[in-house]
Amino acid sequence: MSLISIPTLRQTIAMSALTCFSLAAQAHHAFLVPSSTVVSGDAPSILVDAGIATNVFEYDHMALQLDNLSITAPDGSPLLPENITHSRFRNSFELQLKQKGSYKLDVMNQILLATYKDQGESKRWRGTASAITKEIPTTATDLQVSERINHVETIVTNGKPGGKSMDIAGKGLEIDFLSHPNDLVAGETARFRVLLDGKPMPNIAIEIIPGGKRYRQDSENQQVTTNSDGIVSIQWKNAGLYWLQVEVKDDLHATPPATSRIASYSVTLEVLPQ
Repeated sequence: MSLISIPTLRQTIAMSALTCFSLAAQAHHAFLVPSSTVVSGDAPSILVDAGIATNVFEYDHMALQLDNLSITAPDGSPLLPENITHSRFRNSFELQLKQKGSYKLDVMNQILLATYKDQGESKRWRGTASAITKEIPTTATDLQVSERINHVETIVTNGKPGGKSMDIAGKGLEIDFLSHPNDLVAGETARFRVLLDGKPMPNIAIEIIPGGKRYRQDSENQQVTTNSDGIVSIQWKNAGLYWLQVEVKDDLHATPPATSRIASYSVTLEVLPQ
């Protein structure tokens, strides 16, 4: 590669995965799918699959890399995944839920994208903030840098929902679950608040896609918009898995030298029957 240093195979795969679900979000969706979102017991275990696919929860494109996976326990402590396995269309891991409460599973990818001219020739670059000054020549002109931050999450609970894992960080794009994500029931309404750097985001669209598209004539996708307080109300028509995605663009808090930022957040939710 002439624009950046040659990455390792793992870095190449991770960058490809990030590009697939950040730059072509309409074509592919990244998701984490737990075997169960609600369990009980002293130390139950779950299996989590990570994939990127044309249709949510269908493994037909490529695996979602787990290099940047973080797991937060109910007491706020970090956990490590167990028994990680890799395949072409999905990566998987197990997690033992020894504490009572909710666990947040998050794959976060952050990348800078740049365009510039070098000796009159247009160039493109992607990489980290720490690498950009080393890999883009000082003679470059017309440099434009943007930042993309992607969060792919799911929440699982052992016993009673709640815990420090559900606290708002106040940084980046987040959803404040006014209705707990592991207490969703078909026919009922849930309320979520969209936050950017801790501030409510009004008039932001949330895309809602139910799983099982191959078994339906209609997609049954929904789009809802936050109110003036950044809150949306979602009525769940049917039980099943749902994929929610929100994306926000701004030019105020990008990581230098980026001058604009696109932040996206997606979460897998399970809605249970009455």
